[in-house]
Amino acid sequence: MRVMHRGLAARRQSGFSLMEILIVVGIIAAIMAFAASQIFGGRDQANVRLAETQLETLASKVEQYRMDTGQLPASLEALVSNPGVNGWLGPYVRKAEDLQDPWKRPIQIRTPGRNGEFELVSFGSDGKPGGESTAADLVRP
Repeated sequence: MRVMHRGLAARRQSGFSLMEILIVVGIIAAIMAFAASQIFGGRDQANVRLAETQLETLASKVEQYRMDTGQLPASLEALVSNPGVNGWLGPYVRKAEDLQDPWKRPIQIRTPGRNGEFELVSFGSDGKPGGESTAADLVRP
């Protein structure tokens, strides 16, 4: 009889309780949530840096267009195809997709700009004027 009792005790000890399983699942979920926030949060920050770089590059293309034609483009599409302006030596940008920010929205040109002859604007991750953090407007004067 004693052998049977020992086998029953051993059987009770082998395995996990429901509470232990729930704790482990909770810990795994917390780790996954943290990792996801770091990965996707980092992606938004990378898109902001990419948009800033795009604005700088496009500003130099707009300056080149102005040097060639003697005027600022009415729209950024004039960097891709000749709008019928004398002196146009483009294309200054390879394709129309290069005129979009990392969120696949068109970059805007304002003439005159608030602090110069023109400025380029990306409305950030939300695509709306204003905003904070990664949704803030990016303006290249």
